[in-house]
Amino acid sequence: MYAIIMTGGKQYRVQQGDEFRVEKLDAEVGDTVVFDKVVAVGGDKLVAGTPFVEGCAVEAEVLEQGKADKVIIYKYKAKKDYRRKNGHRQPYTLVKVTGIGEAAPKAKKADKAEKPAKEEKAAPKVSASMKKDELLAVAEELGIKVAAKATKAEIIAAIEAK
Repeated sequence: MYAIIMTGGKQYRVQQGDEFRVEKLDAEVGDTVVFDKVVAVGGDKLVAGTPFVEGCAVEAEVLEQGKADKVIIYKYKAKKDYRRKNGHRQPYTLVKVTGIGEAAPKAKKADKAEKPAKEEKAAPKVSASMKKDELLAVAEELGIKVAAKATKAEIIAAIEAK
C-alpha cells in the first residue's frame, strides 16, 4: 500500500518504512507527525481525493533535523566588475513512515456538545459619531423600520427605544 501526501508545497509517494526528507517541520527528534493531506491512496485499488482523501492520514516518526549540502549561488556580469558569491543550506526534516491508514478521530470538545439555547443578541452600541447609513443598517438588523429621510438623531432614538 502506498500514499501520495502533500507537505511543504511538494508531493511525495510514500510506503510503510520509507525514509524521506521534507521541508523543515516544527517537531523534535523522536516525535510522531501526522500528514493528513493525502492526495491519493493506492494498493489493490487507487483512491484519489478531491483534493484530499477524507479520513486518511500518514503517520511518520521524526528521525533527524538537519541542513542539506551547501548550494553555491554565483552572480557575474562580464566586463562590469560585478561578482557576487553566496551559499545556501536548506533546512530539512528526515521522517520515517510508520503507518498509512485512517486518521485518528478528533475528540469532540465539551463546549460544542453542550451549546446553550440561542439568546437574543444585545443591541449594538450606537453613537452619534456613526454615519447615517451605518445607523440605518443597525436599525434594519434589529427589525426597526425607519424612513430613509429620517435624521441621525431620529434613527438613534428609534434604536434606543427598542
